[in-house]
Amino acid sequence: MDDKWKSYLEDLIYWGEETKESLSASSLPESEMKQWINQLDDWQLKIQDLLHEQRELTSKEMDEINEEGKRIFQDIKKWKANMGGNEVPFGEHELPPLPYAYHALEPYISEDIMRLHHLVHHQSYVDGLNKAENELYNKNSTDHMIKHWLREQAFNGSGHYLHSIFWENMTPDSSGKPEGEILQQIDKDFGGWQEFKSLFSKAASSVEGVGWAVLLWVPASGRLAVQSFEKHQLFQLAAGIPLLVLDVWEHAYYLQYQTDRDEYIDNWWNIVNWQDVNERLKAAKLKV
Repeated sequence: MDDKWKSYLEDLIYWGEETKESLSASSLPESEMKQWINQLDDWQLKIQDLLHEQRELTSKEMDEINEEGKRIFQDIKKWKANMGGNEVPFGEHELPPLPYAYHALEPYISEDIMRLHHLVHHQSYVDGLNKAENELYNKNSTDHMIKHWLREQAFNGSGHYLHSIFWENMTPDSSGKPEGEILQQIDKDFGGWQEFKSLFSKAASSVEGVGWAVLLWVPASGRLAVQSFEKHQLFQLAAGIPLLVLDVWEHAYYLQYQTDRDEYIDNWWNIVNWQDVNERLKAAKLKV
């Protein structure tokens, strides 16, 4: 078996373990938790069997493994949303597992970047948010420290929430262009796909220092909007709901692209998960 495919399958097993740990630590009912863990166990056993066979895999076999993993992940996500399972106590946020292997987005984003970005940078925002929430809500922080912890909550909380969207906004199986409801809304609000793509790319390129380009749904106007955030929390559009986010902090691309942010932006369009963006738009339109 090719070393790259072997590493990929091993990463899928690792992702499955991370997902099971996250489920075990959640507040889901035990019966439902066991149901998802059993599905993950069965999926991982199939991967183990392929690894033990020590032969070249067919594209059909890899597609079936990928599709089953994505189905389980999406089913868990939808079930938790429907059951209100997204509630997190103050100071107990956790790093979410990626919905794909670390090297799955190559050649557009390298495995080294994904590991560093997810395991180190995103984890730091989770830790920072938990610390800020504990100080604000669980420890009755002193008056002179309130401003500090509010700023820490804004910075780290925004960093955590944006990264959680960012990972799901990407996929190795991108359609390449928007489809369905999001395409119709883009055509209506921006005059077309290419016009939107150009505006969003310019917004990402224009970020001074570090930050994000974001496509939002704005309930008050019933329209989409493009906005750049500096750091994670500055210049946000109040009441806007993020649908598609692009991280243009240097840690998101420097190891691979060095200072060529524009090349990173151009390549990123090849891995956008338009199905996820569509689902976020539908959910956003239901909010009052």
